[in-house]
Amino acid sequence: MLDRHKYLKKIQQKCHQFPVVALLGPRQCGKTTLAKAYEELLKAKGQKIHHFDLEDPDDLNLLQNAKLVFERLEGLIILDEIQKLPNLFPLIRVMVDTYQKRFLILGSASAELIHQSSETLAGRIDFIEITPFRLYETNLMDDLWLKGGFPSSFLAQSEEESMNWRKAYVRTFLERDIPALGFDINPSLIRRFWNMLCGYHGQIFNASELGNSLDLNHKTVRSYLDILTGTFMIRTLQPWFANIQKRQVKSPKIYFRDSGIFHTFLEIPSTESLLNHHKLGSSWEGFALEEVIAAYAAEPQDCFFWSTHAGAEIDLLINSPRGLEGFEFKFSNHPKTTRSITEAIASLDLNHVTIIVPSNVRYPLNEKVSVVGLQEFVAQQS
Repeated sequence: MLDRHKYLKKIQQKCHQFPVVALLGPRQCGKTTLAKAYEELLKAKGQKIHHFDLEDPDDLNLLQNAKLVFERLEGLIILDEIQKLPNLFPLIRVMVDTYQKRFLILGSASAELIHQSSETLAGRIDFIEITPFRLYETNLMDDLWLKGGFPSSFLAQSEEESMNWRKAYVRTFLERDIPALGFDINPSLIRRFWNMLCGYHGQIFNASELGNSLDLNHKTVRSYLDILTGTFMIRTLQPWFANIQKRQVKSPKIYFRDSGIFHTFLEIPSTESLLNHHKLGSSWEGFALEEVIAAYAAEPQDCFFWSTHAGAEIDLLINSPRGLEGFEFKFSNHPKTTRSITEAIASLDLNHVTIIVPSNVRYPLNEKVSVVGLQEFVAQQS
Protein backbone atom coordinates (compact mmCIF):
# COMPACT_ATOMS: atom_id res chain seq x y z
CA MET A 1 0.00 0.00 0.00
CA LEU A 2 1.23 3.50 -0.82
CA ASP A 3 2.03 6.02 1.89
CA ARG A 4 -0.94 8.40 2.06
CA HIS A 5 0.65 10.86 4.48
CA LYS A 6 -1.39 13.86 3.28
CA TYR A 7 -4.63 12.17 4.28
CA LEU A 8 -3.12 10.97 7.56
CA LYS A 9 -2.03 14.50 8.42
CA LYS A 10 -5.50 15.81 7.59
CA ILE A 11 -7.12 13.17 9.82
CA GLN A 12 -4.85 14.16 12.70
CA GLN A 13 -5.69 17.84 12.27
CA LYS A 14 -9.45 17.31 12.05
CA CYS A 15 -9.55 14.92 15.02
CA HIS A 16 -7.92 17.63 17.14
CA GLN A 17 -10.53 20.15 16.03
CA PHE A 18 -13.78 18.16 16.05
CA PRO A 19 -15.23 15.47 18.34
CA VAL A 20 -16.50 13.58 15.28
CA VAL A 21 -14.60 13.18 12.02
CA ALA A 22 -16.06 11.28 9.07
CA LEU A 23 -13.96 9.63 6.37
CA LEU A 24 -16.22 9.28 3.34
CA GLY A 25 -15.42 7.65 0.02
CA PRO A 26 -16.24 4.70 -2.22
CA ARG A 27 -15.86 1.18 -0.89
CA GLN A 28 -12.33 -0.25 -0.96
CA CYS A 29 -10.65 3.11 -1.66
CA GLY A 30 -8.43 2.83 1.44
CA LYS A 31 -10.51 4.35 4.28
CA THR A 32 -10.01 1.42 6.66
CA THR A 33 -6.27 1.29 5.94
CA LEU A 34 -5.97 4.98 6.77
CA ALA A 35 -8.01 4.56 9.96
CA LYS A 36 -5.74 1.72 11.06
CA ALA A 37 -2.64 3.81 10.32
CA TYR A 38 -4.11 6.54 12.54
CA GLU A 39 -4.81 3.92 15.20
CA GLU A 40 -1.16 2.92 15.20
CA LEU A 41 -0.10 6.53 15.68
CA LEU A 42 -2.39 6.92 18.67
CA LYS A 43 -1.42 3.59 20.20
CA ALA A 44 2.23 4.58 19.97
CA LYS A 45 1.32 7.56 22.19
CA GLY A 46 -0.42 5.26 24.68
CA GLN A 47 -3.96 6.25 23.71
CA LYS A 48 -6.86 3.79 23.69
CA ILE A 49 -8.69 2.91 20.47
CA HIS A 50 -11.89 0.93 19.97
CA HIS A 51 -12.63 -0.19 16.40
CA PHE A 52 -16.05 -1.53 15.37
CA ASP A 53 -16.64 -2.93 11.90
CA LEU A 54 -20.37 -2.67 11.19
CA GLU A 55 -20.06 -5.35 8.51
CA ASP A 56 -18.89 -7.79 11.20
CA PRO A 57 -21.93 -9.64 12.66
CA ASP A 58 -20.29 -9.81 16.09
CA ASP A 59 -19.71 -6.04 16.20
CA LEU A 60 -23.23 -5.41 14.91
CA ASN A 61 -24.66 -7.63 17.62
CA LEU A 62 -22.56 -5.90 20.27
CA LEU A 63 -23.84 -2.49 19.21
CA GLN A 64 -27.46 -3.47 19.64
CA ASN A 65 -26.85 -1.98 23.07
CA ALA A 66 -24.60 0.77 21.78
CA LYS A 67 -25.24 3.34 24.53
CA LEU A 68 -24.12 0.94 27.24
CA VAL A 69 -21.06 -0.03 25.19
CA PHE A 70 -19.98 3.54 24.37
CA GLU A 71 -20.45 4.81 27.93
CA ARG A 72 -17.80 2.39 29.21
CA LEU A 73 -15.17 3.12 26.57
CA GLU A 74 -12.24 5.50 26.93
CA GLY A 75 -10.35 6.96 23.98
CA LEU A 76 -11.25 7.19 20.30
CA ILE A 77 -14.17 5.13 19.00
CA ILE A 78 -13.93 4.11 15.34
CA LEU A 79 -17.08 3.01 13.49
CA ASP A 80 -16.44 1.48 10.06
CA GLU A 81 -19.23 1.43 7.41
CA ILE A 82 -21.46 3.77 9.42
CA GLN A 83 -24.18 3.69 6.73
CA LYS A 84 -25.08 0.21 8.03
CA LEU A 85 -26.44 1.77 11.25
CA PRO A 86 -27.52 5.35 10.47
CA ASN A 87 -29.67 5.32 13.63
CA LEU A 88 -26.41 5.64 15.62
CA PHE A 89 -26.06 9.33 14.73
CA PRO A 90 -28.43 10.68 17.44
CA LEU A 91 -26.65 8.50 20.00
CA ILE A 92 -23.24 9.78 18.84
CA ARG A 93 -24.50 13.32 19.49
CA VAL A 94 -25.49 12.36 23.03
CA MET A 95 -22.14 10.65 23.60
CA VAL A 96 -20.30 13.77 22.41
CA ASP A 97 -22.39 16.32 24.30
CA THR A 98 -22.92 14.43 27.56
CA TYR A 99 -19.91 12.12 27.84
CA GLN A 100 -17.27 14.03 25.78
CA LYS A 101 -16.64 10.96 23.61
CA ARG A 102 -14.68 11.24 20.37
CA PHE A 103 -15.47 9.34 17.17
CA LEU A 104 -13.88 8.58 13.82
CA ILE A 105 -16.56 7.26 11.49
CA LEU A 106 -16.07 5.71 8.05
CA GLY A 107 -18.73 5.56 5.37
CA SER A 108 -19.16 4.53 1.76
CA ALA A 109 -21.79 7.13 0.99
CA SER A 110 -21.75 10.92 0.88
CA ALA A 111 -22.93 13.15 3.70
CA GLU A 112 -26.01 13.94 1.60
CA LEU A 113 -26.89 10.26 1.26
CA ILE A 114 -26.45 9.61 4.99
CA HIS A 115 -27.94 13.00 5.82
CA GLN A 116 -28.57 12.11 9.48
CA SER A 117 -24.95 13.04 10.20
CA SER A 118 -25.16 16.62 8.96
CA GLU A 119 -28.55 17.13 10.62
CA THR A 120 -27.83 15.51 13.99
CA LEU A 121 -24.17 16.39 14.40
CA ALA A 122 -24.13 19.92 13.05
CA GLY A 123 -21.25 21.84 14.57
CA ARG A 124 -19.68 18.67 15.95
CA ILE A 125 -18.56 16.89 12.80
CA ASP A 126 -16.24 17.52 9.88
CA PHE A 127 -15.85 15.45 6.72
CA ILE A 128 -12.82 14.22 4.80
CA GLU A 129 -13.43 12.71 1.37
CA ILE A 130 -11.03 9.84 0.71
CA THR A 131 -10.51 9.09 -2.97
CA PRO A 132 -8.83 6.14 -4.66
CA PHE A 133 -5.13 6.68 -5.42
CA ARG A 134 -4.29 9.95 -7.15
CA LEU A 135 -1.42 10.91 -9.43
CA TYR A 136 0.43 12.90 -6.75
CA GLU A 137 0.57 9.64 -4.73
CA THR A 138 1.57 7.23 -7.49
CA ASN A 139 3.44 9.28 -10.13
CA LEU A 140 2.54 6.54 -12.65
CA MET A 141 0.14 8.32 -14.98
CA ASP A 142 -0.40 5.68 -17.66
CA ASP A 143 -1.09 2.87 -15.18
CA LEU A 144 -3.36 5.07 -13.08
CA TRP A 145 -5.29 6.29 -16.11
CA LEU A 146 -5.92 2.78 -17.45
CA LYS A 147 -6.57 0.91 -14.18
CA GLY A 148 -8.04 3.70 -12.07
CA GLY A 149 -7.07 4.42 -8.49
CA PHE A 150 -8.78 1.72 -6.45
CA PRO A 151 -5.84 0.11 -4.60
CA SER A 152 -6.62 -3.49 -5.58
CA SER A 153 -7.03 -2.47 -9.22
CA PHE A 154 -4.01 -0.18 -9.43
CA LEU A 155 -1.68 -2.58 -7.61
CA ALA A 156 -2.80 -5.65 -9.61
CA GLN A 157 0.07 -7.58 -11.19
CA SER A 158 -1.37 -7.41 -14.70
CA GLU A 159 -3.91 -5.49 -16.77
CA GLU A 160 -6.08 -8.61 -16.93
CA GLU A 161 -6.05 -9.06 -13.16
CA SER A 162 -6.93 -5.40 -12.72
CA MET A 163 -9.87 -5.66 -15.14
CA ASN A 164 -11.16 -8.81 -13.41
CA TRP A 165 -11.07 -7.06 -10.03
CA ARG A 166 -13.00 -4.07 -11.37
CA LYS A 167 -15.67 -6.27 -12.94
CA ALA A 168 -16.16 -8.02 -9.61
CA TYR A 169 -16.26 -4.65 -7.84
CA VAL A 170 -19.03 -3.37 -10.12
CA ARG A 171 -21.03 -6.57 -9.65
CA THR A 172 -20.73 -6.43 -5.85
CA PHE A 173 -21.55 -2.73 -5.80
CA LEU A 174 -24.76 -3.29 -7.75
CA GLU A 175 -25.90 -6.50 -6.07
CA ARG A 176 -24.91 -5.76 -2.45
CA ASP A 177 -23.85 -2.18 -1.76
CA ILE A 178 -26.78 -0.31 -3.30
CA PRO A 179 -29.41 -2.54 -1.59
CA ALA A 180 -27.48 -2.13 1.69
CA LEU A 181 -28.10 1.62 1.46
CA GLY A 182 -31.82 0.94 1.40
CA PHE A 183 -32.47 1.34 -2.33
CA ASP A 184 -34.82 -1.23 -3.84
CA ILE A 185 -33.59 -1.17 -7.44
CA ASN A 186 -33.20 -4.02 -9.90
CA PRO A 187 -29.40 -4.49 -10.25
CA SER A 188 -29.66 -5.19 -13.97
CA LEU A 189 -31.61 -1.96 -14.54
CA ILE A 190 -29.15 0.29 -12.73
CA ARG A 191 -26.31 -1.53 -14.50
CA ARG A 192 -27.91 -0.60 -17.83
CA PHE A 193 -28.28 2.97 -16.59
CA TRP A 194 -24.64 3.09 -15.44
CA ASN A 195 -23.49 1.60 -18.71
CA MET A 196 -25.47 4.15 -20.73
CA LEU A 197 -23.79 6.94 -18.75
CA CYS A 198 -20.62 6.06 -20.70
CA GLY A 199 -22.18 7.97 -23.59
CA TYR A 200 -22.65 11.04 -21.38
CA HIS A 201 -19.18 11.01 -19.81
CA GLY A 202 -17.94 14.58 -20.23
CA GLN A 203 -21.26 15.58 -21.82
CA ILE A 204 -24.40 17.47 -20.80
CA PHE A 205 -26.73 15.12 -18.91
CA ASN A 206 -30.15 14.71 -20.47
CA ALA A 207 -32.48 12.90 -18.06
CA SER A 208 -35.45 12.80 -20.47
CA GLU A 209 -33.38 11.35 -23.31
CA LEU A 210 -31.90 8.68 -21.09
CA GLY A 211 -35.29 7.95 -19.54
CA ASN A 212 -36.81 7.33 -22.97
CA SER A 213 -34.07 4.80 -23.71
CA LEU A 214 -34.71 2.95 -20.44
CA ASP A 215 -38.50 3.45 -20.40
CA LEU A 216 -38.21 5.41 -17.15
CA ASN A 217 -39.48 8.87 -16.23
CA HIS A 218 -36.93 11.65 -15.81
CA LYS A 219 -37.43 11.81 -12.02
CA THR A 220 -36.43 8.15 -11.67
CA VAL A 221 -33.42 8.72 -13.93
CA ARG A 222 -32.33 11.66 -11.77
CA SER A 223 -32.72 9.56 -8.62
CA TYR A 224 -30.44 6.89 -10.13
CA LEU A 225 -27.90 9.58 -10.94
CA ASP A 226 -28.13 10.88 -7.36
CA ILE A 227 -27.38 7.38 -6.04
CA LEU A 228 -24.27 6.98 -8.22
CA THR A 229 -23.17 10.51 -7.34
CA GLY A 230 -23.77 9.92 -3.63
CA THR A 231 -21.70 6.73 -3.67
CA PHE A 232 -18.76 8.53 -5.37
CA MET A 233 -19.09 6.69 -8.68
CA ILE A 234 -20.19 9.69 -10.76
CA ARG A 235 -19.29 13.37 -10.56
CA THR A 236 -22.13 15.75 -11.38
CA LEU A 237 -20.51 19.00 -12.46
CA GLN A 238 -22.85 21.96 -12.19
CA PRO A 239 -22.90 24.84 -14.70
CA TRP A 240 -21.50 28.26 -13.86
CA PHE A 241 -23.76 31.18 -14.71
CA ALA A 242 -22.36 34.54 -15.74
CA ASN A 243 -24.31 37.78 -16.03
CA ILE A 244 -23.95 38.03 -19.79
CA GLN A 245 -26.25 38.45 -22.76
CA LYS A 246 -25.86 34.85 -23.97
CA ARG A 247 -27.98 31.77 -23.49
CA GLN A 248 -26.06 29.51 -21.13
CA VAL A 249 -26.38 25.77 -20.58
CA LYS A 250 -28.25 25.03 -17.35
CA SER A 251 -28.00 21.23 -17.16
CA PRO A 252 -25.06 19.49 -15.44
CA LYS A 253 -22.24 17.51 -17.04
CA ILE A 254 -21.38 14.08 -15.69
CA TYR A 255 -18.13 12.13 -15.40
CA PHE A 256 -17.13 8.72 -14.16
CA ARG A 257 -14.97 9.58 -11.16
CA ASP A 258 -12.65 6.60 -11.61
CA SER A 259 -11.15 6.09 -15.05
CA GLY A 260 -10.70 2.37 -14.38
CA ILE A 261 -14.42 1.88 -13.77
CA PHE A 262 -15.16 3.87 -16.95
CA HIS A 263 -12.83 1.59 -18.91
CA THR A 264 -14.48 -1.47 -17.37
CA PHE A 265 -17.86 -0.51 -18.80
CA LEU A 266 -16.24 0.26 -22.16
CA GLU A 267 -14.38 -3.09 -22.12
CA ILE A 268 -11.00 -1.39 -22.56
CA PRO A 269 -8.48 -3.94 -21.20
CA SER A 270 -5.11 -2.39 -22.08
CA THR A 271 -3.26 0.85 -22.75
CA GLU A 272 -2.97 -0.08 -26.42
CA SER A 273 -6.72 -0.53 -26.80
CA LEU A 274 -7.34 2.73 -24.89
CA LEU A 275 -5.11 4.70 -27.27
CA ASN A 276 -7.08 3.33 -30.23
CA HIS A 277 -10.53 3.78 -28.70
CA HIS A 278 -13.00 6.39 -29.95
CA LYS A 279 -13.56 7.52 -26.34
CA LEU A 280 -9.87 8.33 -25.84
CA GLY A 281 -10.44 12.09 -25.66
CA SER A 282 -13.33 11.94 -23.21
CA SER A 283 -11.47 9.36 -21.10
CA TRP A 284 -8.49 11.73 -20.84
CA GLU A 285 -10.77 14.66 -20.01
CA GLY A 286 -12.43 12.83 -17.11
CA PHE A 287 -9.16 11.43 -15.75
CA ALA A 288 -7.30 14.75 -15.92
CA LEU A 289 -10.27 16.69 -14.53
CA GLU A 290 -10.35 14.50 -11.41
CA GLU A 291 -6.59 14.91 -10.95
CA VAL A 292 -6.78 18.70 -11.19
CA ILE A 293 -9.63 18.82 -8.68
CA ALA A 294 -7.66 16.54 -6.33
CA ALA A 295 -4.49 18.60 -6.74
CA TYR A 296 -6.42 21.71 -5.70
CA ALA A 297 -8.24 19.80 -2.93
CA ALA A 298 -11.31 21.55 -4.32
CA GLU A 299 -14.72 20.86 -2.81
CA PRO A 300 -17.57 19.78 -5.15
CA GLN A 301 -19.42 23.03 -4.53
CA ASP A 302 -16.41 24.97 -5.89
CA CYS A 303 -16.18 23.06 -9.21
CA PHE A 304 -18.15 24.02 -12.31
CA PHE A 305 -18.12 24.06 -16.11
CA TRP A 306 -19.34 26.82 -18.40
CA SER A 307 -21.07 26.52 -21.74
CA THR A 308 -23.28 28.62 -23.99
CA HIS A 309 -25.77 27.44 -26.56
CA ALA A 310 -23.60 29.16 -29.19
CA GLY A 311 -20.76 26.73 -28.44
CA ALA A 312 -18.37 28.63 -26.14
CA GLU A 313 -17.28 26.53 -23.17
CA ILE A 314 -14.69 25.80 -20.50
CA ASP A 315 -14.31 22.20 -19.29
CA LEU A 316 -13.64 23.07 -15.64
CA LEU A 317 -13.89 26.18 -13.48
CA ILE A 318 -12.55 26.08 -9.93
CA ASN A 319 -13.65 28.83 -7.61
CA SER A 320 -10.38 29.04 -5.66
CA PRO A 321 -8.99 31.57 -3.14
CA ARG A 322 -7.12 33.07 -6.11
CA GLY A 323 -10.39 33.61 -7.96
CA LEU A 324 -12.10 31.73 -10.78
CA GLU A 325 -9.61 29.52 -12.63
CA GLY A 326 -10.30 27.85 -15.97
CA PHE A 327 -9.08 24.52 -17.36
CA GLU A 328 -9.36 22.74 -20.68
CA PHE A 329 -8.31 19.12 -21.22
CA LYS A 330 -6.85 18.08 -24.56
CA PHE A 331 -5.28 14.77 -25.58
CA SER A 332 -2.84 16.53 -27.85
CA ASN A 333 0.84 17.43 -27.90
CA HIS A 334 0.23 20.75 -29.64
CA PRO A 335 -3.10 22.25 -28.57
CA LYS A 336 -4.02 25.73 -29.72
CA THR A 337 -6.07 28.46 -28.17
CA THR A 338 -9.58 28.60 -29.62
CA ARG A 339 -12.32 31.15 -30.12
CA SER A 340 -14.25 29.29 -27.40
CA ILE A 341 -11.44 29.83 -24.87
CA THR A 342 -11.04 33.47 -25.89
CA GLU A 343 -14.77 34.08 -25.50
CA ALA A 344 -14.81 32.36 -22.11
CA ILE A 345 -11.93 34.53 -20.87
CA ALA A 346 -13.77 37.67 -21.95
CA SER A 347 -17.23 36.62 -20.74
CA LEU A 348 -16.08 35.29 -17.35
CA ASP A 349 -13.28 37.81 -16.82
CA LEU A 350 -10.79 34.97 -16.26
CA ASN A 351 -7.20 35.84 -15.48
CA HIS A 352 -5.93 32.64 -17.03
CA VAL A 353 -6.89 29.32 -18.66
CA THR A 354 -4.67 26.25 -18.39
CA ILE A 355 -4.85 23.56 -21.08
CA ILE A 356 -3.92 20.22 -19.50
CA VAL A 357 -2.22 17.70 -21.83
CA PRO A 358 -0.62 14.25 -21.36
CA SER A 359 2.93 15.18 -22.38
CA ASN A 360 5.39 16.61 -19.85
CA VAL A 361 5.47 20.24 -21.06
CA ARG A 362 4.88 23.78 -19.89
CA TYR A 363 4.66 26.80 -22.20
CA PRO A 364 2.45 29.83 -22.83
CA LEU A 365 0.22 30.25 -25.87
CA ASN A 366 -0.40 33.88 -24.97
CA GLU A 367 -0.54 35.97 -21.81
CA LYS A 368 -3.91 34.46 -20.84
CA VAL A 369 -3.52 30.81 -21.94
CA SER A 370 -0.84 28.22 -21.17
CA VAL A 371 -0.27 24.54 -21.88
CA VAL A 372 0.85 22.31 -18.98
CA GLY A 373 1.39 18.55 -18.79
CA LEU A 374 -0.76 16.85 -16.16
CA GLN A 375 2.17 15.42 -14.19
CA GLU A 376 3.92 18.79 -14.25
CA PHE A 377 0.75 20.52 -13.04
CA VAL A 378 0.13 18.03 -10.20
CA ALA A 379 3.77 18.21 -9.08
CA GLN A 380 3.53 22.00 -8.94
CA GLN A 381 0.45 21.85 -6.71
CA SER A 382 1.79 19.16 -4.35
